[in-house]
Amino acid sequence: MKAGTKFLIGAAVIVASVGFLITEGVKETGVYFLTPTELASKTAADPSFYDVGLKMGAKVVPGSIRRDSSSREIDFRVSDGQHTFPVIYRGLVPDTFTDANDIEVVVEGRLGRDGVFRATDVLAKCGSRYEAVPKTARA
Repeated sequence: MKAGTKFLIGAAVIVASVGFLITEGVKETGVYFLTPTELASKTAADPSFYDVGLKMGAKVVPGSIRRDSSSREIDFRVSDGQHTFPVIYRGLVPDTFTDANDIEVVVEGRLGRDGVFRATDVLAKCGSRYEAVPKTARA
């Protein structure tokens, strides 16, 4: 076999191996989060889906945030407009998790059989733009 042919075979094996590793890495790290409706349908279809680690993304229901500063526990409800789940989280939430009315979050944790999502991590989505508070008109 010629040296050029050996080189091309070796290069093809290396390129195929790198492509395979990239594909497997993206599959493993690319994580999709469920909406509350998707989570409700999955648990209804498969009862063993409870207590499985997953991510859920939704909006926080306005007025549902309750904080206990002594135990650093926060509980709130998330909804996608069709289904609502209560969430309990113990720890510090991001600065962007405020008492505003339009908070989008991604919570990571487990849905218990009691219907409560016990979060191990809370990520609050940032607004796409920040605006200054409008000045009041002077008379």
